[in-house]
Order: sequence, then structure tokens, then C-alpha cells
Amino acid sequence: MPSPPRDGLLARLSGIVGDANVLTDPESMSGFLLDWTGRYRGEADAIVRPRTTAEVSAVVTECAAADAQICVQGGNTGLVGGSVPPPRRDGSRPRIVLSTVRMTDVDEVDAVGRCVGVQAGATVEAVDAAAARSGLAFGIDLASRQSATAGGVVSTNAGGTRMIRRGNARSQLLGIEAVLADGRVLRRWASLVKDNVGYDLPALLAGSEGTLAVITRVLFRLVVPPRAATVAVAAIAHVEDAIGLIGAATSRGLTVEAAELMTEAGIALVTGHGQRRPTATPGPFYVLLEVSGTGDIESTTAELLADADGLIDAVAQPAPARALWAAREGHTESIARSSSTPVVKLDISVPIRALPEAFAELAAVGTLTEFPCRPILFGHVGDGNIHVNLLDVPPEHATTVTDHVFGIVTANGGSISAEHGIGRAKVAWTHLGRDDVDLDIMRAIKATLDPRDLLNPGVLFDR
Repeated sequence: MPSPPRDGLLARLSGIVGDANVLTDPESMSGFLLDWTGRYRGEADAIVRPRTTAEVSAVVTECAAADAQICVQGGNTGLVGGSVPPPRRDGSRPRIVLSTVRMTDVDEVDAVGRCVGVQAGATVEAVDAAAARSGLAFGIDLASRQSATAGGVVSTNAGGTRMIRRGNARSQLLGIEAVLADGRVLRRWASLVKDNVGYDLPALLAGSEGTLAVITRVLFRLVVPPRAATVAVAAIAHVEDAIGLIGAATSRGLTVEAAELMTEAGIALVTGHGQRRPTATPGPFYVLLEVSGTGDIESTTAELLADADGLIDAVAQPAPARALWAAREGHTESIARSSSTPVVKLDISVPIRALPEAFAELAAVGTLTEFPCRPILFGHVGDGNIHVNLLDVPPEHATTVTDHVFGIVTANGGSISAEHGIGRAKVAWTHLGRDDVDLDIMRAIKATLDPRDLLNPGVLFDR
């Protein structure tokens, strides 16, 4: 039970958001304290669910006065433990989870300016649906579109399947509203194509993982969807063949909207859980390509596949071709259901030229006797992003196997975090991607905006 000082804080927070939105009983809190992977569980005094920016500001102000720490949580779909609070090191400081689950408003779309304002808790699916009603589209798409939220996408600078065409979350960002650690509201909100006054604070908050401010609203740019597109899945012999197919598509005047790489091991898991095999003939690797352009897209795609190197089998359908996309999007759930232990999920990237070698080295991790496991690899081949999933890893070996994977990534000139962030899971390895000067600057920014370490303690930095 909360101590008397905590009781006083929780009573004041209830006065702001209402009693029903300050959860303190263990059963109601449990889903907010366990992350999606099942590997990270935290502790807090309460879950607080504000509805507006004004309520967030008031909550943060009260927490600052009480020296209470705040863990910001959106859809809780992250893979690095950054969306749940850590176990307590010092039980003297109060701590809450600030959930944006009730902050789901989506404004009217500005069809001329091609943008839309949304609250932080609005899902990717809801943003895209609003855009579609105006003949536009949201530039970010994720398999977790039904639960991933605007605030979470920006906080982790997510990319998703459209990264190769549209860029990451920072590329979609026109404006932001956020509550600082002292309760003040930062609002940079203008649908201007050009606005070059001082530091780009919205871009700074993108990828900050809730450590600098609580994002409450986002102004997203929207895009014009292609008039016609085709989705093809090809069984191929080598990773190099997927890279070559992307280049060949571009050479033929096609625009690559998405490019995803999968392995036979992953496809076998997906089909074992009810999805249809994407091609009649299996291959060591599969590439899903969505392309758009002018003219006869289907004929151009057919010619592309006919001339492709390493092609074993292929099938193509007009977009959105959900049956073909299901083979890719079914990976995450199938992997989670197939492992005897919580999956070690490592979202990494390497230079595209290094993909073949890195893929081979990562696929061999499971053969090492000190930590036998089953690697399932898939990812965004067009931007070098590989989702490394290690199944059946004994919990006592999780750190060792992670260290080995990151060693492979570093040796290939890659990054230990491609789009899910550092969270709590990767803090011990940030030195692999950032030198001392870089880390000093990041800590200085954190110390300026959150000097008392109230926001997302333990994320990005070890304390």
C-alpha cells in the first residue's frame, strides 16, 4: 500500500484526472507494468490516465513538487523495456505510470496542407484511417498499427515498413506539443513547409524515448498514396538477390514502397500458425516488394520478376494484397507463440552492403554451444534493418547472447538500435554506437530539461 506521502500525491492526482483514472490495485495495474515481450516487469505506485494536455501538465507539476518519477506509456508495444518502469532501486521516491490510453483524439485533416493533429494516444491505424477519408495516407505503417500510438512512434522515431519510401517518424513531424519535467507546455505547432527559427525542438523530442518531455499531441504530415501498386513475394536463393531486385525495380522506373526480407525458418513458423505459404515453391529466403508507378504496373512487375537473379518462385497481386503481407506481418505473433522462453528481440541495422554477411553470421548464433537457440530473422531489407529474434534462450544466457549479436552488428558497421530505441534493455551497450563526446552531450541535454531525473528513469542512461 502507498505510504502517507504517496497517498497525498495520489489524492491530488485523482483530483486532476478523476478517481477512476488513478489505478492502484494490483490487478488493474498489472497490464501496465509488464512489457509486450514479457521480459520486463516494473513497479509503480499508480497508473494515471489523463485525458488532455492540461491534465498532463497538472499531473507532471504535482509529481515534480513531490519528487515523483514518471514513466510515460503509450501502446506498450515496444521491445526494449522502455514503456514500463524499472524495479525499484530506492523505494523512497514515489513513481507513477502516465498512460496516454485516453488521449485518442484525431483532428480534422487539413487536406490542403496535407497534415493532421492527433493526441499522443491515437493509434497508427486511426491516423491512417482519418487520412484515407481525405484521400491521403499516413507515411508510417507498422504490423502493430492497431495498438502502436502516435506518441510512442515519435518517442522511438519508428520507421516501419514504409521507411524506404517515406522515412522515419521524424520525417513525418511538422509540430509537437509536450509537457516538460516542470509541468510547462512546449507547443511548436505550424503546418509550414519552411519554418527555420532556432533549434528543431520537435526533432529533438523524436527518438528521446520520453526522457525529455511527455509528448501529448503531434502534428503529422500526410502523403498522397500511389494510384496503383503491386505486391510481389519472391522465393530467392540469396540475400544479395533481394538487394538486386530493389535496384532492378528502381531501374525500371518503379517506386519501391516497401521491401521486406524473410527466411524459410520464419515462413515455416507463420504457416504453422495458420497463414498460407506465400509461394508454391519454398526457398532459403523470401522478399516482399510493394512497388508503384505509372503505366502498366502489373506487366512491369512481371517483367521485373522474370529477369530477377536467384528467383525460385514468385507471386504478385495488386496492392494492398493483404494475403501476401500476412506472411510478413504474422512473424511477430508466430515467434512469440513458438518460443519456450521470452523471445530475445534485437532490432538492429547494418549497411545494406553488409546485409548478406551479417545475415549469415546472425543466423549462425544458434549453433554456438554456449547459448543454443533458434534465430528467426526478418526485416526491412531496403534500409538494412534486421529484426533478430532468438527463441528458446535460457534467461541466464540472454545477456551473453545479446552481447554476441551486438558484436556482430558492430563488426559490420551497424547500429544496435534501428527503430525501437534503447529503452532499458540496451543501456549497457550504448557505447557501441556513441562515443564519449556524443554521450556527454546527450546527458547534458537530459540534465537541462530534466535535472531531477523525473521522466522515464533508467531509459537511455544507467543511473
